Amino acid sequence: MTASLFLGLLIGFIFAAVAMPLFLGALRLLGVYAVVDESTARVYVLFGRVLGVLDEPGLHWLWPRLGIKAVMVNWLGTCHVVDKRIDQVYLRSQPVNSEEGAPMGIGVWYEMAISDPVAYLFRNTDPRGSLRANVGNTTVRVLSNMKLSDMMETRHAMSLAVRSEISPKAQEWGYRLGSVYIRKVHFRDLGMTRQIEEKVVNRLRQVTSAIRQDGANQVSLIRNAAERQAAVEFAKAAALRPNIVGEALREIMIEPQVSDSLFSLLEAQRILEGEGHVVLLPEGVRTEALAPLLASKL
Repeated sequence: MTASLFLGLLIGFIFAAVAMPLFLGALRLLGVYAVVDESTARVYVLFGRVLGVLDEPGLHWLWPRLGIKAVMVNWLGTCHVVDKRIDQVYLRSQPVNSEEGAPMGIGVWYEMAISDPVAYLFRNTDPRGSLRANVGNTTVRVLSNMKLSDMMETRHAMSLAVRSEISPKAQEWGYRLGSVYIRKVHFRDLGMTRQIEEKVVNRLRQVTSAIRQDGANQVSLIRNAAERQAAVEFAKAAALRPNIVGEALREIMIEPQVSDSLFSLLEAQRILEGEGHVVLLPEGVRTEALAPLLASKL
């Protein structure tokens, strides 16, 4: 039982690994069926005539579609496999002159996908290169002699204008044109670019200097206003000081003992704060002759 099971598994494996692929390959050679991958199309041509186009992914039976010619198409004809995936191309620095005569460069980015495989194969020997050249020529023709300000600002309108001009010819060559976008607009003349940079830098310096000067003026106005207000307040205080001092002295003079003590204290304080020298002599010493001598020594 075990040997029979092993033999059956071996036969099944050989059939699945060898015989089944050979059998399916023979069916494909006889044109019985064809498998179309995702985003691809198959164009069958026999003796210069297009027999059929398969553009839906999956398994297709060729005999109901092509008839008896399905047997000969793989032997005497040709099967073209066309890639229908979306492709992207970027054209750099297309030379365009503005209305003012400035030499500009425009970068164009566009998407395309094959929508008609037959037209793609037989209406143009190089549809991709022709579409690329058509996009470049249309960009130069449509966007030339535009105002420089419009060329720098209205990229969406420029993209729509280029796309509307390219789409009919792209459909004729089997392409479906997707998005067209003007990605970059720049100056092609290096000397003009440097002049614009210098002007921008000078303008930035002028604006910076103006802002700095305006700030300094504002600070000066604030400082002057503060100094003027402080001077007014100090003047008011200076005017009020004699009145306050006079009132205080008048109250002090009411009591003679307090006033005498205060003035003695103030006099002693002024003497101590001054730079003069004070000589204290013992009590009872005659100072008529001694005082001038001491004063001459000091």
